Amino acid sequence: MFCLNKQEVLNFLTQKGINFEVTEHPAVFNMEELAKINLPYPECDAKNLLVRDDKKQHYYLITVKGEKRVDLKAFRRAQQTRPLSFATAEELWQQLKPKPGSVTPFGLLNQSEKNVAFYLDSDFLTGLGKIGVHPNDNTATVCLQAADLLALLNAEGCKTAVVPLETRP
Repeated sequence: MFCLNKQEVLNFLTQKGINFEVTEHPAVFNMEELAKINLPYPECDAKNLLVRDDKKQHYYLITVKGEKRVDLKAFRRAQQTRPLSFATAEELWQQLKPKPGSVTPFGLLNQSEKNVAFYLDSDFLTGLGKIGVHPNDNTATVCLQAADLLALLNAEGCKTAVVPLETRP
């Protein structure tokens, strides 16, 4: 079973010539815990949601800025999908192989069939243009240019899209 660990993700980024910063920290399992960590770019922290359609045929990894709450109904309308719900822990493992609390776009590199579509909130490409995500392990945060992350995932055959994501109150 193919699954990149933290060091392998960092090595992969280095091998691909991608500039990044890594901050080691205690394990975090949600955005509230991450907010307590002193990160160099807290405004670039990402929240990652794996959702699936009601037929369990299509999976979507949605990545938004940490403070946002995604409106799945608006996402469904904009992307013309079937009704959506959150993937189960078992589906998460089948699709991305994350450790608990470690859902990340780098998990897309663990896919053998590349069947999870990645949707990145367009807000990550404004301002600093940076994104902070776990390197398949929730004891570190990697900060890199969002454009570099997209280019890397595209080069590895992942389906990616940059979209404006609506939030719910």
